[in-house]
Amino acid sequence: MKLAIAFIVCFCLCGYIISEPTFFIPKNWPKPVYDFSKNNLSTKKIILGRSLFYDPILSKNNTISCESCHSPYSAFTHIDHALSHGIYDSIGKRNSPALMNLAWQNSFMWDGSITDLNKQAIIPITHPLEMGNSIEVILEKLNHSSHYKKLFFNAYADSAATKDRLLNSISQFLVTLISANSKYDQVKNGQSNFTAQEQKGYLLFKKNCSLCHQEPLFTSNRFENNGLAVDNSLNDFGRKLITHKSEDSLKFKIPTLRNIEFSFPYMHDGRFSSLSEVLNHYTKGIQSSSTLAAQLQKGIQLSANEKVDLIAFLLTLSDKEFIFNKKFHYIP
Repeated sequence: MKLAIAFIVCFCLCGYIISEPTFFIPKNWPKPVYDFSKNNLSTKKIILGRSLFYDPILSKNNTISCESCHSPYSAFTHIDHALSHGIYDSIGKRNSPALMNLAWQNSFMWDGSITDLNKQAIIPITHPLEMGNSIEVILEKLNHSSHYKKLFFNAYADSAATKDRLLNSISQFLVTLISANSKYDQVKNGQSNFTAQEQKGYLLFKKNCSLCHQEPLFTSNRFENNGLAVDNSLNDFGRKLITHKSEDSLKFKIPTLRNIEFSFPYMHDGRFSSLSEVLNHYTKGIQSSSTLAAQLQKGIQLSANEKVDLIAFLLTLSDKEFIFNKKFHYIP
């Protein structure tokens, strides 16, 4: 059972009935941390946010949209390269994080540099290696667009695009990206059963992985050093770049494992292209350091068969309803 918050509106598009994105709290999930009182949900604002998310008008040269690095078909990240690409074929310094269940997160980006989802979009919009634009230029473009004048009027009873309206609308769309209908969820809700192999993998997961990847969100939202060797070409020390504290060196935000089948490549720099490579890292590739996560200091022991079983469980976290749900896709 899902507790619906807000509204579902349907409209006809090319002969199909499309449900508008909405927000709900899945059964047995914790209370969201997102403060809805600061940005009350509205169907028309969500529609505006979705249009903005898919529109390259936000970038300096009208070539890069949010979707360029966050495709719905890859759990709202990218899969064709390790590091994000931006305007003028520029290459960023990190792999784009998958976007889902954001209302249950209190920090964003790999280093936690943003703590308010309503302000998150300003980082990629203004980053010189991503969209490379300024809010002022974007607002000028939006306020000269008859399409957006209509959408802003529908959402705010005023056709003027402003910084707050721009960012709040995008975040409204983002909070609707809820993934909670994987096989794992169906098992937990008594609608399905794990295979023997998936059950073995689940037990291995709870023994070796659950301290960081806590159910049901499969993240703890903490920052940890998971033993990756520093890429000298990127020289990325993670959370330390934000806090300037030595104890945060090499710590990155723990990502969700939901839809991990679709969100490769893995890690903050996209260095691993398969789940097998990830598990090989945790069993024989961990680099010791003073900030290494306590739960990894003794290492993880997995046989070849156990790795296969664990991957079988991780695949039960795939939510194809979420991945292929048209209500999250671009609608002209």
